[in-house]
Amino acid sequence: GIAQIGKAFRNEIVARQFIFRMREFEQMEMQFFIPPGTQKEWYEHWKEKRLKWHQSLGLGNEQYRFHDHEKLAHYADAATDIEFNFPFGFKELEGIHSRTDFDLGNHEKFAGKKLQYFDPERNENYVPYVVETSIGLDRMFLAVFSKSLTEETLKDGSSRTVLKLPPVLAPNQLAVFPLVKKDGLPEMARKIVDDLKWDFTVVYDEKDAVGRRYRRQDALGTPFCVTVDHQSIEDLTVTIRERDHMTQERIPIAALGKMLNEQLSMSELLKKL
Repeated sequence: GIAQIGKAFRNEIVARQFIFRMREFEQMEMQFFIPPGTQKEWYEHWKEKRLKWHQSLGLGNEQYRFHDHEKLAHYADAATDIEFNFPFGFKELEGIHSRTDFDLGNHEKFAGKKLQYFDPERNENYVPYVVETSIGLDRMFLAVFSKSLTEETLKDGSSRTVLKLPPVLAPNQLAVFPLVKKDGLPEMARKIVDDLKWDFTVVYDEKDAVGRRYRRQDALGTPFCVTVDHQSIEDLTVTIRERDHMTQERIPIAALGKMLNEQLSMSELLKKL
């Protein structure tokens, strides 16, 4: 098949609902070629796969639903939308269509060139059928940000702004703090940054109290913060703090890379699909 991303243009009289509907946008699509007669099986396969992909981002499974088309386009024998619960209600996020041989058949007809494929398993030639998935990248951004930006009131009565981005999509994946700007703590913290920056997006922050640094990184969507303190000098451990639940644990510096890879790696995420 073919998977591609690029600019798309729509003849919209009125662009509306922020970046949900625009005249120019980024489109991602896939054309998956299949033998005639297998389109129903593959259509259901891609419905399941694409829904799992969206749900893997952790925005909440209840935020998604299928909307099957009652009226089909002339080229399709099945079509559905994956809808997302945007702030203005459930709207289309991705379309999935079984397009039969309409595309390649018409190319063959008007180009005057054979576009048949010889299938060695079937020992026959045929014009492939197509199952298509199509998604607007801008709508994905809107979906992610609309569910991620949160204002919370904490137990002590204070408030925090937190951008609960899926960890694999966070622009900064880890922030490293020295508890104080002396006693060798900044040097140890910078060494951790230097060791991890080849595999993760890591930032160093030593300004203000640690609590304020946490709040700053919460608002930026950084999923993990590491604090280097005087105990770190003694036993080579650090405190790692998770963004969404604000939980903290003590772990060896040597274990940071493995733990972060399990939480932040796109390949680890895709293995779960």
